[in-house]
Amino acid sequence: MNDKFLAILNPAAGGGRCGELAPAVLERVRAMGIDLEVVETTHPGEATVIARDASQRGYGNFLAVGGDGTSFEIVNGIFPQRERQRRATLGFLPLGTGNSFLRDFTTRGVEHTLEALGEGRRRSCDVVRVRHASGDIYFINMLNLGFAAEAGEVANRKFKRWGQLGYVFGVFARLADLKHAAFPHRLEGTGEWDRRPCLFLAFGNTKFTGGNMMMAPHADMADGRIEYVRWSPLGPMRLLWLLPTLFTGTHIRHRLASRAAVQKIELDLERPVNVIIDGEVMQLQIRAVEILPSALDVIV
Repeated sequence: MNDKFLAILNPAAGGGRCGELAPAVLERVRAMGIDLEVVETTHPGEATVIARDASQRGYGNFLAVGGDGTSFEIVNGIFPQRERQRRATLGFLPLGTGNSFLRDFTTRGVEHTLEALGEGRRRSCDVVRVRHASGDIYFINMLNLGFAAEAGEVANRKFKRWGQLGYVFGVFARLADLKHAAFPHRLEGTGEWDRRPCLFLAFGNTKFTGGNMMMAPHADMADGRIEYVRWSPLGPMRLLWLLPTLFTGTHIRHRLASRAAVQKIELDLERPVNVIIDGEVMQLQIRAVEILPSALDVIV
């Protein structure tokens, strides 16, 4: 395996902030004596292509220079081939809008990663595979359906230029038109399908989503389990009152909340629905969500 690091840089991340800050940060990486190649992306999805090509050429060390979307694309370039090969390593230089994955470990962002690189720190990380009607997608952070995904869709469509604040705007926009949908699903080891309407479903490998929303407070990226969180329906005013608890993780104690730690969840969706997965909004007709234990090393 090639020991050189490939830094995949999304200069548009963070509204262009990443492109401005990245050169100085990458020079600090080189100053540590790390052999580094840098490739910039020019359009969405390109980081996946770059990472896939590099992985096939023997690269095993990657740096995501951007936000959660950049690391999401890189993970989907590394996999599925890495299911059959030696584990890859992924580090994060968080210069984008949302940097939820790292928040489980630090609020110091780039400085934390530079220290971890200098000390050679690596930890095993589970990867989650989403099987859907058109193929497979992989993630390391969180997948949301229902209210959180609908808020993300509005934020992406109307308020993207506002960054993390745009997601808050999306939340309030959806509060004004709150709907509850059913996402038929069953957890491993249970015979019954849950077809009840809900406010949201979350499948977490880590705790945070949307930057600093602690949707899955019991999640652990290295426990070989997906943290499943469900909230039953409630009205707009009640949700508004309880909204701060989603940022502290205390919502999980509410009587309308339920959670479990599982290896697999099956879904029986009739059509594609809005999902937000590692900060990326898309429509998927999901069939199953399953864990790949310790499939990746991360620099944290």
